[in-house]
Amino acid sequence: MSKKNDRNSGAKTEGRNADGTFAPGNPGKPKGSRHRATQAIEAMLEGQQEALTQRAIDKALEGDVTALRLCLDRIAPARKDAPVSFALPEIETAEDAAKAARAILKAIAEGDVTPLEAATVMAVVEQFRRTLETTEIERRITALETSK
Repeated sequence: MSKKNDRNSGAKTEGRNADGTFAPGNPGKPKGSRHRATQAIEAMLEGQQEALTQRAIDKALEGDVTALRLCLDRIAPARKDAPVSFALPEIETAEDAAKAARAILKAIAEGDVTPLEAATVMAVVEQFRRTLETTEIERRITALETSK
């Protein structure tokens, strides 16, 4: 890191507002810049990646549960999200959104989806309902304004 870019973070840095945010014209740290501790760790690990990986694999094969978990997490990471498939009616009105909510409840009752998956889908349906509602309000306001 050069001395030119070697500056403190925080309110003492020139070009900051009193609340600590950057003043206009001050972009802050360059994009992609890394913390000193991160740079130090990367420098220490330079050229050791293969040896460390092999050591973790060896430990896992010896039965070290922590090393085994580390290796498996890299090979087959836990799924963060999975697609959900069940029948939903077309949603073009608020009434249709209520029908979709009924379909979601039915899917939970039949065991097609978990309550957590259903809550996620319901949040999407609700957001879409709000979008429909906003669009309808905007259409009505435009119609009222043009009729004057």
